[in-house]
Amino acid sequence: MSVKFEDYYQVLGVQRDATPKEIQAAFRKLARKYHPDVNKDPEAEKNFKKINEAYEVLKDEEKRKRYDQLGANWKAGQDFTAPSGWENMQDHFGQDGSREFHFSGSGDFSDFFEMLFGRAAPGRGFYDYAGEKRNWSRKGQDQESELTVSLEEAYFGGTRTVGLHILEEQPDGTVATNRKEIQVKIPPGIKEGSRIRLKGQGSPGLNGGPAGDLFFRIKIAPHDKFTVEGFDLKTNIEISPWEAILGAKIKVPTMEGWAAINIPPGTQNGQRFRLRGKGLVQGTEKGDLYAVAKVIIPRDLSQEEKGLVEQLAKKASARSGREQEVS
Repeated sequence: MSVKFEDYYQVLGVQRDATPKEIQAAFRKLARKYHPDVNKDPEAEKNFKKINEAYEVLKDEEKRKRYDQLGANWKAGQDFTAPSGWENMQDHFGQDGSREFHFSGSGDFSDFFEMLFGRAAPGRGFYDYAGEKRNWSRKGQDQESELTVSLEEAYFGGTRTVGLHILEEQPDGTVATNRKEIQVKIPPGIKEGSRIRLKGQGSPGLNGGPAGDLFFRIKIAPHDKFTVEGFDLKTNIEISPWEAILGAKIKVPTMEGWAAINIPPGTQNGQRFRLRGKGLVQGTEKGDLYAVAKVIIPRDLSQEEKGLVEQLAKKASARSGREQEVS
């Protein structure tokens, strides 16, 4: 059987005559860099496994001696077949625990390692930052999902029963999907884009490790009266031309009922009126409600009403010094 040669000295970045202390120091440096609890790059786990394998061999005087017998002329990636006399190595290392390794549900070293030293005992240990072997356990993966809530739920808060498909990593490295229902507490005043964390509700841990967390990213459903701008709310109020001209007192919808505001004379289309503290409120964050004036031009005026508008138009034109024909 031919496999790819692994240059363990190159993996750890040390010379072939490196001392055990130098090997351990190199391993610790790389372990901190590539440990999956720190480095979330998809290649980190692969690199972490490689440096663990290299350290497993080079830290052990007997394994390193046997490995060095292969010679220094091999290059990483070259096709390699174990020389005569290596077939008994598995029995030589036996069950003494010196070749234990496990990571992320897989107990195997590379094919190269297994050709030379036998198959690693699955699920029994790995090397930490300090180079000490200990039982492997890992926190389960965090999960994130989007949760759409009504504006009423965002404003007043509430509790929602949610059914989710949770990804669970199996001991053999595969991923299974399980469905479960959970209760999600929605805090009052939560805004779009906020995250709700449910501790320990993510994927289960491996080998006794703690479960991951579950995060819900909040999306607020469209509302028929209000739009959401951060913690602020906005609503449109329809006013007639004469209310805009003369001013008026009108009712504005809020999340808790109706509120009266004064529209001053000369109000313009699109003018905004602020109702303090009537938006979303969460802790010290307090939003406001903005009422936006929309001047509605009537389409079905009577002749008498049209006549009054024409008189107004003539007087306004005369006052401004502009001539205007009114049909």
